[in-house]
Amino acid sequence: MADVKKIAVIAGDGIGPEVVAEAEKVLKRTEELFGYSFETEHALFGGIAIDEKGTPLPEETLEVCKRADAVLLGAVGGPKWDSNPKELRPETGLLGIRKALGLFSNLRPAVVFDCLKDASTLKPEVLEGTDLMVVRELTGGIYFGDKLRRQGEHGEEAVDTCVYNVMEVERIVRQAFEIAQIRRKKLASVDKANVLETSRLWREVVNRVAPDYPDVEVEHVLVDNCAMQLLRRPSSFDVIVTENMFGDILSDEAAMLTGSIGMLSSASMGEGSFGLFEPVHGSAPDIAGQNLANPIATILSLALMFRMTFGYSDAADAIEAAVAEVLNAGHRTGDIAVDKSKAIGTTAMGDLIVAAIRK
Repeated sequence: MADVKKIAVIAGDGIGPEVVAEAEKVLKRTEELFGYSFETEHALFGGIAIDEKGTPLPEETLEVCKRADAVLLGAVGGPKWDSNPKELRPETGLLGIRKALGLFSNLRPAVVFDCLKDASTLKPEVLEGTDLMVVRELTGGIYFGDKLRRQGEHGEEAVDTCVYNVMEVERIVRQAFEIAQIRRKKLASVDKANVLETSRLWREVVNRVAPDYPDVEVEHVLVDNCAMQLLRRPSSFDVIVTENMFGDILSDEAAMLTGSIGMLSSASMGEGSFGLFEPVHGSAPDIAGQNLANPIATILSLALMFRMTFGYSDAADAIEAAVAEVLNAGHRTGDIAVDKSKAIGTTAMGDLIVAAIRK
């Protein structure tokens, strides 16, 4: 009998509950096929937690997460809470949970399925062979630096401070090198070292750490050039490591290479194997409750959990193969369908993937 793995399940807002429900069906199927055992505990987070508990990150939710081996998150936020004060915004909850759980890196794979090349806005020949991983630092940089509003010579002005220390840079860089070692052994470190002092420190740390990973080819890429090359030659990238804000922007750009942000999984990791796994997409309140959402990103996030936290590579492989089989058979949700009249719903896509999972 396999050890029982505890998963904190946070459905969140908008389409979150719909896509998480499909991932839970996949979870149950892997239990049946592979003999693994999972215990799930649900908790409130984001906008729904604001409405019901008065805070985006209730203490009881944090305790549920801390008791778990991994967290599965749907999506949070929406225009309903956009005008709230900072402490009552879902995004504040996201920053808070990352800090509280020690999640310092965000991993976003971007893989272009051959059968979905037509769904992308780029030419198929440009996308050929694209399979990359963006490793984004999560807990430092301008998002967490001191913030200030003040009166200046020309009226009110605002200041956001970008701060990084050697420890923060080194731990994310080493993680990226280790990921590159089990992929194609290529690492692109992205910065703005021609302008920013934090980037110059970042580059110095990369250069100091690189000799510890002699099998990995390293290149330094300025962030503006990286943004351009992701559209010009995406298949040339293997692992991209970068700071918080640059990673936020570049990972969304990489997401659109696949044709839909509804296809992309992600993991937020700390020390060890604990992680929070979620789709890259948002809560999409405009389609919530209509059975229109694409559950694939959440299902692939579950596969990422199996691979990175539990070491269940057999189940992860089976889930990923099932997704590919369903897509190769021509099944599409509306976001990736060329002919929208033939698109299937959220639950139908989930059912097809569950049926395709094989040991």
